[in-house]
Amino acid sequence: MDISRDPVRRTHARTLIVTLLLIASTTIGNSIASGQEVLESTLSGADDREGADVIGAFKDSLKLLLLEHGSRIAFQSKTRRELGGNFWTDYRRSVRVPGQWGDTDAWWVNYIGHPVHGAAAGYIWLDHEPGAPAGLRLDGSYWSSRGRAMAWSAAYSLQFEIGPLSEASIGNVGMRPETTGWVDHVVTPLGAFGLIVAEDALDLFVARRVEGGVRNPVLRAVVRVLLNPGRALSNTTTGRAPWHRDDRSLDWR
Repeated sequence: MDISRDPVRRTHARTLIVTLLLIASTTIGNSIASGQEVLESTLSGADDREGADVIGAFKDSLKLLLLEHGSRIAFQSKTRRELGGNFWTDYRRSVRVPGQWGDTDAWWVNYIGHPVHGAAAGYIWLDHEPGAPAGLRLDGSYWSSRGRAMAWSAAYSLQFEIGPLSEASIGNVGMRPETTGWVDHVVTPLGAFGLIVAEDALDLFVARRVEGGVRNPVLRAVVRVLLNPGRALSNTTTGRAPWHRDDRSLDWR
């Protein structure tokens, strides 16, 4: 039977393509990591402990990407509806330069949701940058590390919008011109930077103060998550508890 003439088979075929792409991306990430280990061992005989672990940041960002797209497919009927049709043709038609600021999304999606997912990507970068300050510090090393986190967030956001594993390829966001806007490309990295700094400040000045007077570990965990949504999402993506902190445990001290 000609799949192109059967809508049900078309949808199933496209869903299969998306699934295979997600699996392939994970496999490619693992292969790149293995290749890097072999290359480093050959050239230097030892791990490079000075620079950022770009491959590690890439792999964990890929996990965040899979989590976000998996959630879109699971909970957005409009995304599932667009899984039919010709994959590559629709993807090419969906990638476009925005012609306006807005993209028809609700304000909370653009100005809250996007900075949170950008901050999560930024915290993933910080997790893989040796020497990056764990919390707020008013010195050059802090601001430069958060600037690099913002740059990583910008790259992650660009891929999320129009890359091979993006809203454009999975859901065809952008096929209608009004669904693309500069708001995503600008607000996500800038909002991520602001939110990371704000979360660091809240963790230092509020969460630590609460933890200093509260013995209940559940309440302490809830405070950490509520005050640091970007960091909580990053922790969850990398297999840690959402309330995890590198510089202190959850237990009463």
